[in-house]
Amino acid sequence: MTIENTEHIENIGNTENAENTAGVESAASTASTASAATYPVAPGYNVNVRSGPGTQYRVVRALPLGARVQILCQKPGTTVTGPYGTTKIWDSIGVGEYVSDAYVKTGSDGYVAPRCA
Repeated sequence: MTIENTEHIENIGNTENAENTAGVESAASTASTASAATYPVAPGYNVNVRSGPGTQYRVVRALPLGARVQILCQKPGTTVTGPYGTTKIWDSIGVGEYVSDAYVKTGSDGYVAPRCA
């Protein structure tokens, strides 16, 4: 695997805007939705959220440390290696928002949500 195929992690900083936190719960948050499962993002990472399922898509924001995400659907994309393995699965966490499943602890190497249309 080359560095070009590895999802770059960075802290883009601006989390004050409400749209920057849509679909994400802070680990310290006490709010929860009984019917919607959330999954933790790998500890110590500000994971890039991209506009599509691959590293070639633009970064729209970064998840804060300790984030949890609700996976709306999943689809194949660029292969990424992260703390939870190597995968081509990308998780849709909002409209036009995708994160590599390699950075989300789903407890599975496969799909845990429906395939995106």
